[in-house]
Amino acid sequence: MSVLRVAGLQTAGSPGQLQANLDELDNSAAQALAAGAGLLITPEMFVTGYDIGEARVAEFAGLDLVGLVAQIAKRHGIAILVGLPLGTDQGVVNAAVLIDSSGVPLVAHSKTHLFGDLDRSMFIQGRAPVSMVEYSGVKIALLICYDVEFPENVRAAALEGAHLVAVPTAQMEPFRFVADHLIRVRAWENQVYVAYINHIGQEGSTAYVGGSSICGPDGTVLARADRDRALIIADIDTDVVARGQKENPYLEDLRIEMFRGPDPQLGTA
Repeated sequence: MSVLRVAGLQTAGSPGQLQANLDELDNSAAQALAAGAGLLITPEMFVTGYDIGEARVAEFAGLDLVGLVAQIAKRHGIAILVGLPLGTDQGVVNAAVLIDSSGVPLVAHSKTHLFGDLDRSMFIQGRAPVSMVEYSGVKIALLICYDVEFPENVRAAALEGAHLVAVPTAQMEPFRFVADHLIRVRAWENQVYVAYINHIGQEGSTAYVGGSSICGPDGTVLARADRDRALIIADIDTDVVARGQKENPYLEDLRIEMFRGPDPQLGTA
């Protein structure tokens, strides 16, 4: 059995103000550690802000943002999953990077499903449906915002053995339904934990819905925020995942071969 206490920071942040966001992250890391958490998760694009314009995002993507966050993780001795823009040879990606408690980046996920003109104006799409890493005995799958709204991504994570699907997000009006209902369903239908950590407030033309939550493998909401700044906390227990998948064997009973292309013996309708 492995248990990892996870904290999720729901906040408006300071759009376009790098140092202010790093200062908030530093304070939140200390608060999360004091509450016994081993991992702190931020919203999508937290370090820089999200709806701040293509030019500003590109400018920030040229900085060593991962290194700046790594200093905070190392100073406090807590792992951080942070949302930020990341420059690559092909262009800028909307990334979530998991940095361990010693300040070492373990894995980066690039958002694969870009949402609307806002995403498409700033980012190129990632290619990996899910990014996985094991930390403190817990297998963690990384997705970003819109990625989790496609059931195939979460199912892929579960089939790869994920205990926790961690989702930095920037969910906005009028899509509160996703935060209120869909996240519980994703946890239930795969018997995994899902941590969905959102922004609040207004940023540019985007109004965020809050509603961050950490849901258990049985769909129970273990921790939740409404529309205020909050640090939500829950324990991720690998035994609970194993028990849930045994009692509710969707993954075992799934006839995956039915979805790998047409059966030539059936012909066409």
